[in-house]
Amino acid sequence: MAPPVAPPAPVAEPKARWTPALFADLPGWKADDLRDVRIAFSENCKGLRSKPEWISACSRFPFDDTVAKQREFIESEFVPYQLTRADAEDRGLITGYYEPLLKGSRTRTARFGVPLYSRPDDLLVVDLGDLYPELRGKRVRGRLIDTPQGKRVVPYFDRAQIDVNALAATTSLKPLAWVDDVVEAFFLQIQGSGLIELADGSRMRVGYADQNGHPFRGVGRILVDRGELKLEEASMQGIKGWIARNPDRATALLNENASYVFFREIDAKPAGPLGSLGVPLTAERSIAVDTRFIPLGMPVWLATTWPNALLPLNRLMFAQDTGGAIRGVVRADFYWGTGHKAGEQAGRMRQNAKMWVLWPKGTVPPATP
Repeated sequence: MAPPVAPPAPVAEPKARWTPALFADLPGWKADDLRDVRIAFSENCKGLRSKPEWISACSRFPFDDTVAKQREFIESEFVPYQLTRADAEDRGLITGYYEPLLKGSRTRTARFGVPLYSRPDDLLVVDLGDLYPELRGKRVRGRLIDTPQGKRVVPYFDRAQIDVNALAATTSLKPLAWVDDVVEAFFLQIQGSGLIELADGSRMRVGYADQNGHPFRGVGRILVDRGELKLEEASMQGIKGWIARNPDRATALLNENASYVFFREIDAKPAGPLGSLGVPLTAERSIAVDTRFIPLGMPVWLATTWPNALLPLNRLMFAQDTGGAIRGVVRADFYWGTGHKAGEQAGRMRQNAKMWVLWPKGTVPPATP
């Protein structure tokens, strides 16, 4: 008899260090023009003003005062802590994201034939922590089917099955809207939210509702691994360029990312989409972070460079969002705003960076894993 196979060793979670610092340690601190910070700070306080550590800052922020006063206020209310990994590595990766603007319709037309689906009723989400406490925070998604042995849970349909609509008779997929470009719809799913411009000039905002449970696989990495793109070419623009040159291979490439995002309609009035904090994102002031290491809402000093350039980009940001691919201590996704120009910047951004969390003075930072 073969010896029993030992279970795999648990994967060690990364650890973080918060090292106290001075504002003088922040690269470019005195040069940041803080005029638009009051917008992001105001939105931040809508989600945080009830938390004890934020009462003082949210009640005293000089929203209508000078940049100098705002800088003085931040220095008086917060303490910088530099983020590093447990091995003391202080550099990490900064990528970019944006809110796409697509042309579309609420109904299917000859031009608009690519559906954006709402969350299907038969998508089952199982929180494994409810069954096994040691799996707290782990979830699986699937669907329930009947078999001769009884009901069982199987994986939900993947991208290829959903896109060919072969499952229409067996699921409750309902289009929320229709757009005219399958590639733009694909990148809308990667961004997680976007605006759709309708024929009458009005705009419809869609946001993330759920996901089919299949792991995300970056198509840019696939093309790099196959030698069809260089690593520096694997941006959104590079991927779109490859698809334009290889239209007959586009569907097969996109389907290699089996992950599929479902949407819901959200308020189109705010200037930006809602982040995970529940407040609208502010262009070039909001970032998505890994909340294991940075609590939502925290001001973060980001020291990096502009996309495809060596020019410094040192700026006060706010941790107002999360993302499935944003995993790590010194790791963030920079929100560039809405539309094509924002998309150009976001698609090119893949920079090294350092990060400092600004923690409310007089309170204790949370313990990190």
